[in-house]
Formats: sequence, C-alpha cells, structure tokens
Amino acid sequence: MFYTYILECKDGTYYTGWTNNLEKREETHNKGLGAKYTKSRLPVKVVYFETFDKKEEAMKREWQIKKLTRTKKMKLFDK
Repeated sequence: MFYTYILECKDGTYYTGWTNNLEKREETHNKGLGAKYTKSRLPVKVVYFETFDKKEEAMKREWQIKKLTRTKKMKLFDK
C-alpha cells in the first residue's frame, strides 16, 4: 500500500508527500528527519491522505496535489 499525504505544519502551512508507511513517515518528519521544508516547522500532523496500490500512482497524485492552490488543498480535507 502506498499513500499520498498532506501534513499541516506548526506554522499553518502544508506539505505534500508520498510514502509506503504513513505512521512511520509522520514520525520521521516530527523527529526532524523528513523533508527540509518541515524540519523548521515542527510539529506536523497528517491532515489528509489517499491510498494507492502502486508507487507510481501515489507519486502522480502527489504531483497533482502540489500544483493545487492552498484553498483547493484545504477543500480536500474540509478545513
């Protein structure tokens, strides 16, 4: 199983990524070992995710979400 996810950072910004282990990835980000972007914006929490059978599908969806405006991202998780 693969996941595309959106994290909400402490400063209210959003980060989108993909992984094959959502819980572990959130933990990695919160240890400061995830993306450079999230390292200075801790803590982070998963606010949205989608599941996929193939890594390529998750990566494609990540790219699609990253192109969305903040408002459209927020509509995905009703914030």
